Formats: sequence, C-alpha cells, structure tokens
Amino acid sequence: MEQLIVRPEIALDQFLPIFIESTLVLVFGVGYAAIITLAKMGYFSKKWMPVGYLFWALQTYFLYDFAMLIHSNHFTMKVLMVTMIAYLFVPHLYFYLISAADERYEDNDESMQDTK
Repeated sequence: MEQLIVRPEIALDQFLPIFIESTLVLVFGVGYAAIITLAKMGYFSKKWMPVGYLFWALQTYFLYDFAMLIHSNHFTMKVLMVTMIAYLFVPHLYFYLISAADERYEDNDESMQDTK
C-alpha cells in the first residue's frame, strides 16, 4: 500500500520573498543575541537593549510571515512562536550562567593563588 503525502506547493514567484524573509530571521536573530549579550557584558550601553528587543520582535514577525509563505500548519506555527518566546530568554540565561560560574569559581582561583 502506497502512502500519499499531501503538502502545499510553494509558488515559484514566492521564492525570492521566502528567501529574503528567512535570511532576515537569521540576521535579526543574531543581531538580537549579539546586542543583548554585549550590552549585558558592558561593551555596549544598557540603552542599546531596546534595540535588541526590537530585533527580536522583527525576527518573530519575519518568522511568522515566513511560516505563512511556506504554508505551515497550525501546530508548526504554535511551536515556532513558543520557540521564539523561549529565544527571548536565551541570552539572559547565558549571561546569568556565565556570571554565576565566575562568582562560584572566583573563590577557588583566589585560594589557589594563596597556596602558591
């Protein structure tokens, strides 16, 4: 018995918009992570953080529009949006873990230097 998988076809005239929007998802995603991380590390002023959140919002919009262009089903759309909400917190979690590790092992470094 042969199974038939039905999927919507992507129109050839939609290739360029799909390509551009998927590229913008990547660009804004990297921009968001970079700006937030660099602002938290002190390389940028904290005033840059709203620009990072704007990048996240643009990334989320373009991901949603991209999913609409490729005719994603409703479950996939929900998974993508939940993933974007989780991605909002990833740079904050990364910076917190780095800071916590520095604080935890800073005492060990000082005690090792004292013994030398």
